[in-house]
Amino acid sequence: MSSLQENVRRHRRRTGMSQEQLAEASGLSVGLVRKAEQGGNISVESIHLLARALGTTTSELFATEAPDPIHIGAGDGPKLSELRRALMPPVGLREALVQTDRAPVLSSVQRDIDDSHALYHADHYDSVAKKLPGILRNAEAAVNLAEEADDRQEAVVVRASAYLLAGKYLTQVRRYDMAYHALSLGIRDARDADRKHIAATGVVGMAWLLLRQDRFDEAEHLAAVTAEEIEPRMSTATPGELALWGELLQRVASAAIRNNRPDVAKQARRMTATAASGLSREHVDFRQHWTTFGPVTAEAKAIEDLSLIGDHRGVISRADEGPVGPKGLSKLGRPSANNWDRHRLDVAKAHAKLGSHQDAMDELCSIKESSPEWLRHQAMARYIMTDVLERRKRTLTEEMREMASHLGITG
Repeated sequence: MSSLQENVRRHRRRTGMSQEQLAEASGLSVGLVRKAEQGGNISVESIHLLARALGTTTSELFATEAPDPIHIGAGDGPKLSELRRALMPPVGLREALVQTDRAPVLSSVQRDIDDSHALYHADHYDSVAKKLPGILRNAEAAVNLAEEADDRQEAVVVRASAYLLAGKYLTQVRRYDMAYHALSLGIRDARDADRKHIAATGVVGMAWLLLRQDRFDEAEHLAAVTAEEIEPRMSTATPGELALWGELLQRVASAAIRNNRPDVAKQARRMTATAASGLSREHVDFRQHWTTFGPVTAEAKAIEDLSLIGDHRGVISRADEGPVGPKGLSKLGRPSANNWDRHRLDVAKAHAKLGSHQDAMDELCSIKESSPEWLRHQAMARYIMTDVLERRKRTLTEEMREMASHLGITG
């Protein structure tokens, strides 16, 4: 097994660069390059910059050695115990007993799923966590108690939707192993019920999860293969089909740009724009695709690419123009709260990198006002705030202290 330090050193020597030359080529400090080659912890963003300078993929530099131990108290404890029991019940020699002798009404279970999607996108994560155990148990009971084959297949489809909702929530709150389990079950249920497009919706979520885990090669391949399989005919495609195809292409682009494959990312973004151009407005239907998709979302994600390659001036120049500008939003509709907040985080990061710390704070405070729970789960928000605090030469404002507290930044 190779470590990050061995991988960086090996690729640097292959290119014939010194540590100083690598630092200059990557835009990082010599100290950080030395830290990388000495086994210190560095961010994925820094690894990405090193990969670009070394002419390799980000994944090629990742370490494969054993992780650091998790300290006591770092787990969930009782926080998600009910959801964990519903999603991952004990498995023995017999199937678990169903706690009811009457099959739940499927329309009622589906309505609970729809309501929970709305709660999720309204930033009410606690409410989603409370509703999910009951949804999962009822969906499971509906499948086990269905008497007719057609009724069982319909119940399996609803159970697939319940699992995908759980996977979406758990990925967002960074419970990745549980999220993988939920998404896998949902995709398999949808495949078993011969609902390819529901399964493909799960693939969008699975690719997002892989991105969150820095598994860029796998995320790109999975999304690309699935996008090719469900590519619609533009002349006859429904809005839901276009949105699902566009979401998969976005995952391809997001994985490729993070993995230092700009040509692949550029082509995927071009195809994403094609999918978005078939929609006159942002489209949302959680039964047909993962989240809101349309021209605004496509532009926001293209701007995200600029942030990832370090073109912060490019981010600022496009942040409030075109589809993401006021006129564009009025005409085309707003993207999902999560995608819009992520876009504004990119803007905040660009301001911070360019030294406009008050502008960065204004963006963070605006997100906190509308989506406080979402913001707490964003590592980027903590990086931005830490950068602001480290560069601040004057006494911290009350606003800065409150934001640091909200994001769990101490010291």
